Order: sequence, then C-alpha cells, then structure tokens
Amino acid sequence: MSPRVFELPDLGEGLTEAVLVRWLVRAGDAVAVDEPVAEVETAKAMVEVPSPFGGVVARLHGEEGATLQVGSPLISVDAVRSAVETYAEEERAGSGNVLIGYGTSGASTSRRRRRGVPRSAVRSPARNGERPAVQSPIVRRLARDNGVDLQALTGTGPDGLITRRDVEAAAAPVAVVSDVDQRTGLPIRTRVPLTGLRKAVTATLTRSRTEIPEATTWVDVDATALLELRAELKESGAAPGILAMIARFVVAGLARFPELNSRVDTGRGEITHLDGVNLGIAAQTGRGLVVPAIKDAHRLSMRGLDAEIRRLTAAAREGTATAAELGSGSFTLNNYGVLGVDGSAAIINHPEVAILGMGRILPRPWVVGGDIVVRHIVQLSLVFDHRVCDGGTAGGFLRFVADCVEAPASAMADL
Repeated sequence: MSPRVFELPDLGEGLTEAVLVRWLVRAGDAVAVDEPVAEVETAKAMVEVPSPFGGVVARLHGEEGATLQVGSPLISVDAVRSAVETYAEEERAGSGNVLIGYGTSGASTSRRRRRGVPRSAVRSPARNGERPAVQSPIVRRLARDNGVDLQALTGTGPDGLITRRDVEAAAAPVAVVSDVDQRTGLPIRTRVPLTGLRKAVTATLTRSRTEIPEATTWVDVDATALLELRAELKESGAAPGILAMIARFVVAGLARFPELNSRVDTGRGEITHLDGVNLGIAAQTGRGLVVPAIKDAHRLSMRGLDAEIRRLTAAAREGTATAAELGSGSFTLNNYGVLGVDGSAAIINHPEVAILGMGRILPRPWVVGGDIVVRHIVQLSLVFDHRVCDGGTAGGFLRFVADCVEAPASAMADL
C-alpha cells in the first residue's frame, strides 16, 4: 500500500500557518491513531498535532524551526497491517483530524499508551546512539529555550527518559557567533527569529502603539481592608485570591462604564459597546506574554473568577490554552506586581480599548484621620484609548475600582 500523507490541519481562528517546533516521531516509528506526531507553535498557542491514522512513519515533511502552511504535507505514513493498523481501523470514526487544544473529542493531550496496542506499536524504543522518547512538553520547551540538542543527551530517567535535570545539566551559555552588528560594531551573541507567538505579540503591540491614541491615569489605593477581608474568608475555608477579588470589582466597574469595554471599528466609523465581559488575564510565560480570557466573567462570583484565573494561567504557562481562550478578551487585567514592580504604563491589548494594571502591595506610611500609620498600599493604573472616552470616564472607572478595594465589604454588598 502506498503511504498516506497527513497534511497540517485547519488551525482555526483564521490561522493559516504554524512553526514546526519539534518532531515527536522519527521515520520508521510506529504510530497509533491520535498519537501526537509534532509540536507546533501558532500565533495563539503551543499545541501537539495528532495523526489521524496509524502505521509506520515513512517520511517527515519539514525541518524543525520551519514555518508550515495549513494544507501542506506534515508526515507520510505507511499503512502496514499491524497492531497499530488494526487499532486504527477500530478507532477510525473517533479520530480527530484537528489540533489537540482546538476541540478534538477523540483525542487526549497526554501521550499515553492505548489499551490493546503493544508498546512497540506506539513508540519504538530508543536504539544505541538515538534519542529516547521525551514525554514532557516542559522538558522539550526547556531544551529548546536553552539550545540543548535532545538527540545528544542520555536520559537518566526510567527507560532512558530525558528529565528536566538532564536538560538543565546540559545547558550551557550560547557561544558568541562571528557576525557583527553594523551599527554598534559589537559581536552578535545569538539571533532569535520572530515566529509563532512572539511574532503575533510583536504585531499586536506594534499595531496598538500605531493606531491607539492612549492615555494613562493611576491612583495609590489603601488595600489594607481587602487583605483583612481575605484573611477572614480564609479562616472559614478557601478564599479567592486578591487578583480574583479585584477582577470582580473590575467587571462591576465595566458595567458602570461600558465605554472601556468596547471596540473601535474604523472601517464603519463607530464605537461598538459589548454586552458582557470576557476578562483577559495577562500571564507571563516562557514563550512571552499571553492573555487568556475568562469567558462571561460578568456571570461569575469571586470564587468562580478565582478558579478560572488559576486554570487559565496554568494552561497559558503550559502552552495548552486554546486559541479561543487567547483571542476573545474584551478588557485586560494585568497583575505586574508579581514581577516585583510597583507601577507600569502598559500597552493596550489591541483591539481592546483599555487595560488595568496593579502593582505589588506593600506596607507604606499613610495618613488616616490626621495620623501617619502603616497601611498596605497598591498602585492601580489604567491605560485607555482616548477615542472611546475622556479622562472623566477613565477616572470614574478607576476611582470606582479603588473605592471597592478600600471598602470591599461594602462593595460586595452592592454587587
């Protein structure tokens, strides 16, 4: 039988290309239906691509680091009659010819061995001088970020599995290359191509700076009562995080100042106010800054927001957040305090029209009733698109959120 060619599937969300980050199989490997064969990075997320059929890999189309177009050949598979083929025939109807993370129902993001398929049918064992299977996406990403060739490593884990410690031990400073920067005359240490997520972030931020006439306003807020309220809630059980509590105030503020939860349609010459809030939460990851969004955040309580914030930030850092989660925000909340800074004038996440940032909460001298006392202070800063509102609206929203932080029990009674 002639090899079957599996083409890079539709990525969804209007995406037409992806960077081939790493092959998860080699020519000659046996693969099962829905087994991941490659790790790719789109402008939205890092995902694993599952094969829609089983057999033996005849050819890999493309080199690691190459940009592939949707519909271009990815792998060729010999459809030999084997344990894999038998299993594939049984599972054909459940095969997901889409990316993991984009809604395939018959696939799992874990690369587990399926029941009834021999281990050799899922992944051929490492032979002398060849790379053992690397199961963890974290290990693969760590190796890529540190310039470590996994094929050159000998794993110390079970059955020769390459562990994070193996990669860290092999990591070494990047060697200085011979080419020189023309302007400075300094040697160029390394070159980092703008691909995938980094390319998308660059385009978004550049467009934001180019198109949006932005302005920034900020306020120092006494968050002592907020910390005390959270401590009280913690005594009676699990308490939502500070970010979730502020997120609830932000959502309430957007209901009162809908101009900040809108879009500017330059083509139609109008401002579109949105009905409901998809709250973006900025998350710093090893691949750059991403903003997964809490869908219908206006329908959630503080505890509900807290659960979604934890889930989405973990998914963003693991590279498993879906394209819909990363591209559907209507307003962004950025906790740059986790970076150890007090304030920032952030860049609006285009095509949104505003972003609220919060710095770290620190004990500071504060005047209360004419006396100087120690209070826990946080700076909130709002960057907004001056096309959608003026300083009065922006200041009103910021003051509303600040008042909620300073008197959270009263604010929660009114929400």
